[in-house]
Amino acid sequence: MERAPVSWVIDPHDPRAPPQEIWDRMTPEERQRVVDALPSELEISEASPPEGDFHFNAKLAARDTLGGHFQSIGKRVYLACELPVYYPAGRMVAPDLIAVRDVEVMERVCWSVSAEGKGVDLAMEILWNERSNEELENLAARYASLGIPEYFVFDRRRRRLRGFRLAQGSARYEPIARKGGLLASAVLDLDLGLEGDRLCFYHALARLPEPREVLARLGAMVNDLMARREEAEQRLDDAEERLDEERRRADEERRRADEERQRADEERQRADAAERRLAEALAELTRLKRERR
Repeated sequence: MERAPVSWVIDPHDPRAPPQEIWDRMTPEERQRVVDALPSELEISEASPPEGDFHFNAKLAARDTLGGHFQSIGKRVYLACELPVYYPAGRMVAPDLIAVRDVEVMERVCWSVSAEGKGVDLAMEILWNERSNEELENLAARYASLGIPEYFVFDRRRRRLRGFRLAQGSARYEPIARKGGLLASAVLDLDLGLEGDRLCFYHALARLPEPREVLARLGAMVNDLMARREEAEQRLDDAEERLDEERRRADEERRRADEERQRADEERQRADAAERRLAEALAELTRLKRERR
């Protein structure tokens, strides 16, 4: 007896992934159709307005700084900004930054917990515009109910950073205590802190460089190498010029020596000719003397 297809209709006004029990009954093709139908774009609304460069640059710097670090140490941590996340039967969430450990790092249009086989390990919200305490508390309660192990809130305007971790065996967050002014993340295996209005990540108290800093450092290295190369090329050009000058001098000396040899040869030839003429004259004189006798 053939199994009847399992259908799941996605409400465009309230898109949700199917409950886990329905997902489990679906075929791979049915699951893929659901994932493809889940919205991957967020509508701009008064509830989540765009916050300009101060918000955008901060979350992008956090994602790229972490991405560069994990790539350099060969650790698989998926990072995304404002990616739609769908838990079974739940409303979509889209934190400013998410981190998921031990998964394939690739581009995605959304994160379906059922399809990926695991939920988000860390969520972060980066604030610039005013947010009410009630809104932030509701957001924290929502992330805790989804079982997201760690949650951080970075208020850039007020230069404040808070961190929360799920209490053991519960769906409630507890504040992460500061140590040396830093907040430890067990998910990232890094410490978080602020330098002015910048969110920074630390490994063994050493701050991870931001991509712009790495690019600036690489740019300085490239400029230094270019300057050294130009200096070396200039020294080589100067050396070749000096060598050419030495060659010209050597050629001039050889030319002078050749001219001296030529003059010496000509003098010898003239001397030889004079000796021959003198010998001939003496011989003639001797002959004339004989004849007079």
